[in-house]
Amino acid sequence: MPQLEITGMTFGPYGVGRIDGKSVMVPNAAPGDLLEVSIESERRGYSIARIDRVVTPGAARRPPPCEFLPRCGGCDWQQISYAEQLRRKAEIVAREFNRTLGLELDPAIILEPAPSEFAYRSRVRLKVGRGGALGFHELGTNQLVEIDHCLVADCDLRGAAHLASLLSRDLSEIEVVRESERRQVLVGYLKRPAGPAQIQRAQRVLEAAKSTTGIVFRAGDRRELVGDAEIEIEVEPGVALRSDADLFSQVNRPQNQKLVATAMEMAAPTASSAMIDLFCGAGNFSIPAARRGARVTGVDSQAAAVVAAARNAQRLGLAGTQFVAMSARELAAFLHRAHSRPDSIILDPPRTGAAELMEPIARLRPARVVYVSCDVTTLARDLRMLCAGDYRIDRVRAFDFFPNTHHIEIATSAVLT
Repeated sequence: MPQLEITGMTFGPYGVGRIDGKSVMVPNAAPGDLLEVSIESERRGYSIARIDRVVTPGAARRPPPCEFLPRCGGCDWQQISYAEQLRRKAEIVAREFNRTLGLELDPAIILEPAPSEFAYRSRVRLKVGRGGALGFHELGTNQLVEIDHCLVADCDLRGAAHLASLLSRDLSEIEVVRESERRQVLVGYLKRPAGPAQIQRAQRVLEAAKSTTGIVFRAGDRRELVGDAEIEIEVEPGVALRSDADLFSQVNRPQNQKLVATAMEMAAPTASSAMIDLFCGAGNFSIPAARRGARVTGVDSQAAAVVAAARNAQRLGLAGTQFVAMSARELAAFLHRAHSRPDSIILDPPRTGAAELMEPIARLRPARVVYVSCDVTTLARDLRMLCAGDYRIDRVRAFDFFPNTHHIEIATSAVLT
């Protein structure tokens, strides 16, 4: 049986080593492990293997604190000590920026650790299985690993379990969104739009669980609200945004406050500046920028998010803001048509990135572009396109929003030269 030493980690769930010169990727591995493995599949240029036996554990390997690992696919790095997780994430960011952009970043100083590696997720999305079972998929499969608690979630799962038991045939997923110890909202993802029977059962859940104040049912573009589904999230000290719980918000709220502060330092909004906030959501960056006096135009594809952002601005007395709903395809055309040059643009796209927006952003020639991303590969790809012209990267800051997983959040500032 072949043996493999893990010499690195991917931006994903795999440790990496070599057998006969060929890269082999192994889930549930830790740096420095010496493993006996079995090859499960061959890909172009590499193999996927499984661990048969840990011959010698690496110095950073630990028993996963979660009882549902290694079967559960939710936390793919929990077998690695937190200090080593941080080191490896910083190295991955530095390596990708060097490979794609030729930048030399110091891994020792670019990453902001999380305040806690457990109980940090203010929202958690669970699969619903047969009989109302809740859990996550096993890595690489559709096999449900049933759980009744989650170490990284700062949420009470009992309301979700009750809803799943009543609507197991109708639901594919349930998201639990926590506002405080006394208040949370459920988001139920239905296979078809909610009818009277689903709404009646949702009301039963609200009556039984006083801390669950509302339920949002979603089926494609259709939304149905039961009870009070609005949550409040503090994005800066003393400044809270309100939005329905099914709209996007960052899962790690203490880290998000640090991200917002950093993005404001990078974008440098002032009373005389104009800013465009792309993928603005309910105003995570728009509202803090407007509070600093900037004239902000926020754009998002979700109409409900745009409505929430406008309401937040109105509630906080921020008159110099406007929010527009448009798709990503429309957004590129919008930027091409823009007549006035903004001082700064902030964008926080989905993990697929925003390659189609780099050329129109560069044509607008804002003094600063602040790009926030949860995917270092698409971030570096897009920044290479932006920096092919008159922009250079002047600051990179990473944040560990997602301890015990390979995921990471990165803010990058590019300035016009």
